[in-house]
Amino acid sequence: MSITIGSLAELQQHEGQELGITPWHTITQEQINQFAAATLDFQWIHTDPERAAAESPFGGTIAHGYLTLSLLPYFWNQLVQVENLKMQVNYEISEFRFNQAVLVNTPVRLHATLLAVKDLRGIAKANIGVKMEIEGNKKPAYTGVITFLYHFE
Repeated sequence: MSITIGSLAELQQHEGQELGITPWHTITQEQINQFAAATLDFQWIHTDPERAAAESPFGGTIAHGYLTLSLLPYFWNQLVQVENLKMQVNYEISEFRFNQAVLVNTPVRLHATLLAVKDLRGIAKANIGVKMEIEGNKKPAYTGVITFLYHFE
């Protein structure tokens, strides 16, 4: 279930609250390969299943850390629907740490908490704490804070 937000005041009402946990999404080898092609990052630990099975400490390929990071908009849109916008801007990523590799064909999901909202002369600056959980693993794939600027109409 997602939250719908239509104004700065409505966004501020959720400050300090957990906004939710997304459904699971499985990262496949095809998705990893497409990300490698888009970013020109063909390191074997991501793209060569046979070599990764034989040589990597993970026993198979792993998702690029930046692939897991790039899933933030996909997950965010499952949790929050922001309406009445002129524009949304990705502003900042901070306190970000990759904690655990995500093995191919492993489900992940996102936890998000609205840490703070500032009113910048009518523009909402939203700091969101994020944690990507890996199914069956106590350690998250990553933790960090993302910041969006919402220009409401």
